[in-house]
Amino acid sequence: MRTAVRLCVLAVAVCAAAVRADDKPSKVPDGFTALFDGKSLNGWKPTGKADVWAAEGGAIVCKGGGGGYLLTEKEYGDFEFRCEYKWEKKGGNSGVALRTPAKGDPAYVGMEIQLIDDEGWPGKLAAYQHTGSIYDVQPAKEAKNKAIGEWNEVVIVCKGRKVTVTQNGVELVSANLDDYKAKEKNHPGLAREKGHIGFQSYNVRVDFRNVVIKELK
Repeated sequence: MRTAVRLCVLAVAVCAAAVRADDKPSKVPDGFTALFDGKSLNGWKPTGKADVWAAEGGAIVCKGGGGGYLLTEKEYGDFEFRCEYKWEKKGGNSGVALRTPAKGDPAYVGMEIQLIDDEGWPGKLAAYQHTGSIYDVQPAKEAKNKAIGEWNEVVIVCKGRKVTVTQNGVELVSANLDDYKAKEKNHPGLAREKGHIGFQSYNVRVDFRNVVIKELK
C-alpha cells in the first residue's frame, strides 16, 4: 500500500512539473528579437479599449472583445514572426495583423491571419475563415489545433510577395500575393510592403506568449 501511495504521489508531482514547465516562456531563439518583455505592454498600442489588454503570467492577454487590435509601435516589412496562443474556452476567435497601418481594419488595410476555434465555433465557417487563412483572401489547409487550454504555435513568414503560415508544425498557407491582384480593391493592404503587427480582440480570452520576430533582408 505504501508503495502504491508513493507511486501516486510521484505521478502527481511529475504531472505538476510538466504543467509548470509548459507554462514557462521559452528562450528567445537565436537571431530573433522578443516583441514582448513578459511583464508589460511597452512597445504595443491598442486601437480599441486599452483595458481589454494586459500582461499577465508572462503572456499578452486579451480578456475579451472590444479591444480592437493590439499593434506593435514599430513597423515591419519582411520577417519571420512566431508566437504561441491558447483559448480560455471554446468558441474563440482572434487573428494576427500583418503589415497594417495604425488606422483601419487590418483584415483589409493590411492582412490578417485568422486564428479561431475551428472545432468549437458555433456557426459554419467560410473556407477563408479557418485558422491560418489570410482572411478573405486565401483559405488554409486543415489546422491541427491543440485542445482548449493548450498552447498552439504559429509561425508566419512574409518575404516580399510570399506569405507562409505554419501552425503546430504543419504548413497551412503558402501564398503569392501577386495571385490576388483582383482582391486589392477590397484588400488594399495586400499591396503594402510594411506595417504594424498585432493581435485581434474579438470575443473570449486568448493568451499570447513567446512573441518573437526576425527581420529578413
